[in-house]
Amino acid sequence: MSKQAQRLAALTRKETIQLLRDRRTLMLIIAMPLVELLLFAYAVALTVYHLPMVVMDQSGDPRSRDFVEALVNSQYFDETMCVHSQAEVTAAIDRGDAKVGVIIPPDFASHLDKGDADVLILLDGSEGFSVRSGYGAAALVAQEYALKMVTEKVTRMTSGANADALSAPPIVAATRVLYNPDLRDLWFILPGLIGMIMQTVAVGQAAMTLVREREVGTIEQLLITPARSLELILAKMAPLMILCMLVTGVVLAVGVFWFGVPFQGSLLLYFCLQVLFISSSLGLGLMISAISRTQRQAQQLTMMLMLFSSLLTGLIYPRNSMPIVPQVIGDLIPLTYFIRISRGIMTKGAGLSLVWTDVLALVVYGVVISVLAARSFGKRLD
Repeated sequence: MSKQAQRLAALTRKETIQLLRDRRTLMLIIAMPLVELLLFAYAVALTVYHLPMVVMDQSGDPRSRDFVEALVNSQYFDETMCVHSQAEVTAAIDRGDAKVGVIIPPDFASHLDKGDADVLILLDGSEGFSVRSGYGAAALVAQEYALKMVTEKVTRMTSGANADALSAPPIVAATRVLYNPDLRDLWFILPGLIGMIMQTVAVGQAAMTLVREREVGTIEQLLITPARSLELILAKMAPLMILCMLVTGVVLAVGVFWFGVPFQGSLLLYFCLQVLFISSSLGLGLMISAISRTQRQAQQLTMMLMLFSSLLTGLIYPRNSMPIVPQVIGDLIPLTYFIRISRGIMTKGAGLSLVWTDVLALVVYGVVISVLAARSFGKRLD
């Protein structure tokens, strides 16, 4: 064994022993990803159902009741109260008793026969997901109800074959959703969520390593050894890499077997690419640790990185709708590339030939960030 390999093995053994001695941190590293997964899985939903709805029905006839029932039957709305003025509708939304207000005019039935009926639907715009779900559902229900009324009217006016011809819609669109036919939010979120959790663990732990040794005064012992800066960086990454891979396996197993999220691709390929991603994240964390003077500075930089990661990597919000500057910032975060890899393998069953561009980006990213971290750390005390 060469001297370089001996030094690297000795440093890795030292870092492993140091990590295993801190049992509280070790338990936190294992427990935190599971807690985050459970919170996201049970609490985060992009589509909101059963929005509380207040109704002001000035028409009071069977046609208006049918329309309200159509809104309730869509499962997006729950009728919670009926009021008699628009001011009461607004007040109910202001108090938070309702998220949706429906105002039906007194001449609803007569205008419905003429084909120009109007219904005012008020939405609480203070909650983004609620208003998007309510807006889309209300527009769809109104369109389906209008089509139903037109069909019934044409059917009454005609008979026989002519009725069938006139009542049929001019275009029939057959829609099929691939990979997620039931549009379950967790199937969309989990592949990216695993990457987000692992980046949080890897960057957070790596960002504390060098700075902690600088604060407690043990870094001098490392600096007087013949080990090179890159060897010190690799030695600190090795035990964290193994720990992160074990946590990844646990989180993935919980997502697949407990929450029922399908895994369509190659498990071996997924874990091999996970190594690249965790290496890049650890390198980024060590870069933060190398440029930070105190643990508080490292924590603040890590929190800023997590904020950018949640907003700019495509975890929830699509990147193609972002301006160029946020997209460039997102390109500097390894999670951006792994989200596409994870969704491709887990959801679509994609192979390496379909995700190779993101894999190449992670390889380059990991090498560059590790070298930069080693250069920033140096072998000296600043």
